[in-house]
Amino acid sequence: MNILILGYGKMGKIISRIAGDRGHQIAARINIDNVSDLETLDTSQIDVAIEFSQPDAAVPNIKWCMENGVPVVVGTTGWQEQKEKVAEWCQEKNGSLFYASNFSIGVNIFFKVNEFLARLMQDQNGYQASVEEIHHTEKRDAPSGTAISLAEGLIQNNNKYKDWKLQDAEAIEAGILPITSKRIDPAPGTHTVHYASAIDDITIQHTAHSREGFALGAVLVAEWLPGKKGILTMKDFLDF
Repeated sequence: MNILILGYGKMGKIISRIAGDRGHQIAARINIDNVSDLETLDTSQIDVAIEFSQPDAAVPNIKWCMENGVPVVVGTTGWQEQKEKVAEWCQEKNGSLFYASNFSIGVNIFFKVNEFLARLMQDQNGYQASVEEIHHTEKRDAPSGTAISLAEGLIQNNNKYKDWKLQDAEAIEAGILPITSKRIDPAPGTHTVHYASAIDDITIQHTAHSREGFALGAVLVAEWLPGKKGILTMKDFLDF
């Protein structure tokens, strides 16, 4: 395949290497310094784009892909307040957009465990749930997209919580699930779901040891996406 890399930071470089190891060609590597190169790219020679840039660049990159008929795999987080606009573009152009807050297979298994535990805790009134995420200091958005996905999965499966809020876990508000964000180097990412009571605590946690799992997942999705239409997620890819 010919893959366009949108965002050539740490993740983009790992994705580029893994894609090459799997026999793919990199059609172009676009970052803030050469974004004007998009204007002259031959899109007929691009099979799929992988977008791991920054929140302020993600939406323009997605729009370019929709307008040029390029299927795009998006791993950038922090732009979801514009998801309705992006969905309209995808529908208008009959495009292919795959978004995941985290492409790690282990994290997506963790999402399912979180949903199952939330259902089990539904009738346990003595527990207060919270979510914590730790990332490296270069990560700009907070909370992380993965933490938001965990919060949404918990809320959808436990009617004691109506919404989440970025705040200290000790700041208890009725119906609110607190998310705590920490920025500590060199952490690739740790996510914890915690249920605390006066009697005991229950904790589930996922810790990433490197970015390799995220990057490999993104490349595997890029191999799978061409030929499919609409907005797709890891649930479509993993089919569980």
